Amino acid sequence: QVQLVESGGGLVQAGGSLRLSCAASGRTISINTIGWYRQAPGKQREQRELVAVITSGGSTKIADSVKGRFTISRDNAKNTVYLQMNSLKPEDTAVYYCNAGPWFPSPPGRYWGQGTQVTVSS
Repeated sequence: QVQLVESGGGLVQAGGSLRLSCAASGRTISINTIGWYRQAPGKQREQRELVAVITSGGSTKIADSVKGRFTISRDNAKNTVYLQMNSLKPEDTAVYYCNAGPWFPSPPGRYWGQGTQVTVSS
């Protein structure tokens, strides 16, 4: 089993920045890909969209909607992945979930964090 714990969400004005962190523990050796999905207000779990994911080797997949604004990085020694979010827009408002699994760039793996709320005000 793998446990994922997110932190760093909050309320920010449009144009601001936030950094999300996700710490993995447990059977982390089984993780190849780790990253972030988001679930916008009113959307169902099945409609979570990929935001950014990264492999243990450093390959990344970034959604077109956030490319140039969001950056994903990974500290393998700390089993932690970060999502730096700059130039935030109201449409980035969502619950952000950390996800881990074997496949790249998709589908999402079986392990999910509890989610962290990001709210961007206009």
